[in-house]
Amino acid sequence: MELPEVEVMRRDLEKEVVGRRIREVEVRPQRNAMRIIRRHARRKEFSDRLAGKKITKVDRKGKYVLLYLDGGDVLVVHFGMSGQFLRGTKRQVLPQHTHIVIEFQQGGDLRYVDPRTFGELFVTSVGELGTIRELDHIAIDPLEDTFTWQQFSNELARRAAKLKPLLMDQRFVSGLGNIYSDEVLFAAGLRHDRMSDSLSSQEVRRLYRAMREVIQDSIRFRGTTLDDEAYVDLFGKPGEFQTELKVYGRRGLACRRCRTPIVVEKIGGRNSYYCPQCQS
Repeated sequence: MELPEVEVMRRDLEKEVVGRRIREVEVRPQRNAMRIIRRHARRKEFSDRLAGKKITKVDRKGKYVLLYLDGGDVLVVHFGMSGQFLRGTKRQVLPQHTHIVIEFQQGGDLRYVDPRTFGELFVTSVGELGTIRELDHIAIDPLEDTFTWQQFSNELARRAAKLKPLLMDQRFVSGLGNIYSDEVLFAAGLRHDRMSDSLSSQEVRRLYRAMREVIQDSIRFRGTTLDDEAYVDLFGKPGEFQTELKVYGRRGLACRRCRTPIVVEKIGGRNSYYCPQCQS
């Protein structure tokens, strides 16, 4: 799950679970379930910190979702490669790989499903959030209003790195994975192997604008769901941004802008899709 999918999930959770009180939490007796709540010594320790609490707010920091609870605790969620929340009711069969079920007093539940178990859930206090290393990053968040193109320009010049790996670096930008970095670079008209300190002021502005627009468009289309259907939203529905992709996964197909065939190159073990005519 990348930044757009995490933000879609945050917005859905904000509408669906804020104001609901948790009746009980079940960490299911499945293989690797404890890996998901690995910061807690026992299932009961995790469940007891959530039972009886009301969800008051849902926030996001990078690719982490924060569910604030009355009483001063926060449920911190990182979905990893295959984790997701699904809304459900007792009448609905639990999907395979459901590791945690959060049941609400008002009815219905929230299921945490994670086939590969690289995701993580843990409860901490609001006061301790600042001590969590993973949340204490200074990566650029393309959705934040405080993110200015001047700040972006300074960081690009300072890093002096190839654009594609740099955009995928979670210490530089939050949540731009393989798909969105290719789409952003196409929208900006820049090749994946351009050096970040070689960009003109105009190119920096194009890249800055492309990054914000691609992310906002993908959220509007509720994320990208590829053929593996690894991502669905809170209600089990696929995203629709895959129909809008300009280069990713379109090897050999005509560029939607100039009709030149899209090419792909291996960069650091990942495929990088681009138009040799539109990107320079």
